Amino acid sequence: MDTALATGESLPDYDGNSILNLITSIAVTFGAPAPAYPGLRDAQLQALLASRKRTVLIVVDGLGYRQLIRDHPRSALCQYLRAPLTSVFPPTTATAITALLTGLAPAQHAVTGWHMYFPEVEAVGAVLPLRTRQADRPLTALGVDPARFFGHRSLFDRLPVRSFVVSPERIVDSTFNRLHSGTAERRGYGSLEQLFASVLSCLRAADGQLYIYAYYADFDSIAHEHGANSLRAAQVVRRFDAAFGAFLSAAAGLDATILVTADHGFIDSPPERQIELGDHPSLQAALRLPLCGERRAAYCYVRPDRTDEFERYVRGELAGQVRLYRSETLIEQGWFGPGTPHPKLKERVGDYTLVTKDNWTVKDWLPGEQRYRHIGVHAGLSDEEMFVPLVAAQP
Repeated sequence: MDTALATGESLPDYDGNSILNLITSIAVTFGAPAPAYPGLRDAQLQALLASRKRTVLIVVDGLGYRQLIRDHPRSALCQYLRAPLTSVFPPTTATAITALLTGLAPAQHAVTGWHMYFPEVEAVGAVLPLRTRQADRPLTALGVDPARFFGHRSLFDRLPVRSFVVSPERIVDSTFNRLHSGTAERRGYGSLEQLFASVLSCLRAADGQLYIYAYYADFDSIAHEHGANSLRAAQVVRRFDAAFGAFLSAAAGLDATILVTADHGFIDSPPERQIELGDHPSLQAALRLPLCGERRAAYCYVRPDRTDEFERYVRGELAGQVRLYRSETLIEQGWFGPGTPHPKLKERVGDYTLVTKDNWTVKDWLPGEQRYRHIGVHAGLSDEEMFVPLVAAQP
C-alpha cells in the first residue's frame, strides 16, 4: 500500500497542535473532568484562557490557515493570529465539527465523513442532515435512531459552566445540532450581523464563567460552489473580518477570550480532475456499497471475492491520482486519533480508503441522485486542507 506523504501534505497532530487539543484546553480551563487527550502545547494560550472568565470559540467553516495568511494578511484575523493548528482526519465538516462539539477524536466519535453507511437500514446517507443519498429520504423515517447511532456525549454536558451554541437558523434545531449541543442554550441567527449580536447578547446574559460556541457556514458553501480562490469567497472573508473587528470593540470589558478557528481548509479542483467511478465499471463492480466518506477521502466497501482485482485496478489504472490504504491500517496508525477506537469505527471506514493526490477527487453517482459540482473541495492531506488558523484576542 502507498504510505509515503508528499511534500506539502500533513497528518493531524493530535499530540498538542490540533483543534482537538484546543477543545481539551478549553475544557480544562473550565474544570471539566480529566480529558482523554493533551491540551495545546502552547502553554501561554492556556494561561491566556485561564485569565478570563468567559471563552468564545467562533468556527469559520472552511477557512484554512494558508489561505488566510496569503489572501488576507492585513485582516483583523491576522492581527490576532496565534498559530496554525491541524484539523482531524479526514479534515471535513462532519468529522471535525463533531470533534469540536464533543471533545472526542474521530477514533472515538466515529463520525467519519459526510456520507456514511447505516447498516441498520442498509443505506448510505449524509450524516449531518440524516438523509439517504438515494431518493433523499429522512433516515429517521427508515428507522435510524440518531441518539443511538451517535451514542456519545456532548462536550457541553461535561462543562460545569453555562454554555451557548450559536448556529444558523436553518440548522440550529436540526437533530444533529440538538444532540451535540447537549445542555447548552441554542441561539439561531439569520445574518452575519445577527451572529455577532447574538454572541454579544450571550456574553452579557450572565455573570461568572461562560462558554460560547458559534458556527459560521457561509465561506464553506461559497467555496464549494465558486471555488475557495474565487472573488466571492474572498468577499465573504472580508465581510466576516470587518464584523469580527467591530465585535472585538463591542466586547471590550466583558472579561472574554475570543478565539477563531476552522474545521478544515480548502483546495480548488477543476472538473477534469474528478475521477468518475462510472468511467471505471470494473472498479465499480468490485464494490458492494456506494462510496462513503468524501471526494478526497473515499471509503470503499469491497466484495470479498474481488479484493485482489480491486487492488490491482487502483494500483494500475489510478496510481497517479489516488493512494490506496487498508482502512484498518489508518486506524492502527492513528490517523483518526489516539485511544481505543469506537466499536463501530472499523465498519464506518470500509475495507479500503482512497486518498486522492494533488487536486484530484473521486465520485460516484447513484440512480436518481441529484448531481452537483464542487469546485472547492476538502478532506485530503494537503496543508491547505489540513491546517486551520488559531486566532486569540482579549478585548
